[in-house]
Amino acid sequence: MTSKFEQFDNLHHTANIFVLPNVWNAKSALFFQQKDFPAIATSSAAVAESLGYEDGEQMPFNTYLFVIKRILATVQIPLSVDLEMGYASCAEDIYTNILELINLGVVGINLEDSIITHGTRSLQNALTFAKTLEAIKNRLGHDNLDLFINVRCDTYLLDVPNKQKETGQRARLYADSGADGLFLPCISEEEDIAAVVQATKLPLNVMQVPGLPDLDILRELGVKRVSMGPFLFNKVYENLSFVLLPA
Repeated sequence: MTSKFEQFDNLHHTANIFVLPNVWNAKSALFFQQKDFPAIATSSAAVAESLGYEDGEQMPFNTYLFVIKRILATVQIPLSVDLEMGYASCAEDIYTNILELINLGVVGINLEDSIITHGTRSLQNALTFAKTLEAIKNRLGHDNLDLFINVRCDTYLLDVPNKQKETGQRARLYADSGADGLFLPCISEEEDIAAVVQATKLPLNVMQVPGLPDLDILRELGVKRVSMGPFLFNKVYENLSFVLLPA
C-alpha cells in the first residue's frame, strides 16, 4: 500500500501539473478534500493572520501545532506544512520541530533560505543554509524517516541582483544538499521559469501571483507544482465586505 509520503512525492513526478491549495484551518482543509484535491499545505501567513499574528514566525510554534493537529484530525489526504525558517535557529532545533510534525503525520515541509532580522528579510548565505539542509536530511536518513523538503528560495521574492543566476546556483547547491523540491515565490516571467527548470533537476514549485502564466504554459515550461499561497485566504476576507453591505 502506498504511504501518504509516497503519494505526495509522486505528485511531483508526473506529466501533469500539481495544484496545491494552501489552507489555514480544518474547515478550509476539509473543503479541498471534498473537492478531490490530492493533497493540501498550510500557509503560515494565512494561519498566523487567522489567529491575529503577523507572518514571519510571530505565531508560537505550539499554537501552529494545534492548528496542524486539527487539520490532520479532519482530513485523510497528505498534508505539507509551511515551516518558514524552521521556528528555530540551528539545525538540531529545527529537526526537533520536524520530528513533531512527522510524528503527527505531516509528509512535507517548506523551508525558507531567507531570515528576518529586526523586521527585515534577507537571504541567508547559500552555503550556510545548504549545511543546515544537509544536516536535516542526514538525520532523517539516520532515523529512517521520510519527509519531502521543498526549499523556498527567496531570490525572486526579494528581487535580488542577478536573481536568475543566483537562483540557478542556489538550486544546484540545494539539490546536492538533499532538497526534494524548489519553491520560487514571485517568479512569473516565462524566460525566468524556463531558465530555472533547465538549471535544476528538482521539481519546480511556483506561486499563483499576478502575471503568472496559465497552467498549460507552466506545464510546457516544466513546472511541477503550483501553490495558492495566502491569496485565497486574503480573498475570503476581502469578500466579507460584500456580505456586510446593506441589502
